Amino acid sequence: MSSVPFHYVDLRTFCYATEDEKRVEAALRTFLPGEFEIERAETTGYHGDRIVVLSARVENADGIRHVLARLSDLPDIDRVVAELDERVDEKCAFFLRLDKQAAFAGEVKRGDGITLRAKVEAYPAKRETAVENAREAFERVSA
Repeated sequence: MSSVPFHYVDLRTFCYATEDEKRVEAALRTFLPGEFEIERAETTGYHGDRIVVLSARVENADGIRHVLARLSDLPDIDRVVAELDERVDEKCAFFLRLDKQAAFAGEVKRGDGITLRAKVEAYPAKRETAVENAREAFERVSA
């Protein structure tokens, strides 16, 4: 399979005091390949409540292909591709928010709860090049 035009994909979610950490971790794993290591950091919310930040960085090509394949399951992936101009910033990073509740059920939907940030390869590092590279990658996985 061809190379993927991403340096890495970061996934992050918060587990609030009212949530079960195992369930939140399971939601995040919906997008991760195999037995992937998830980093865990504890912090405190505004009102003193405990918040656990769960995050993972996928850096190898096979892992990134797995994440892209999961994203191709989005019911509105065509809309995401159409919005790439707004979803890629000047630093060539692609952003997408995913539904944490749906992910726990194994479904892939846009929504709130899980933040995806992917660094798009672009030489030279220009936003327009990054948008085009991301478009080609999504068209390849959803074909």
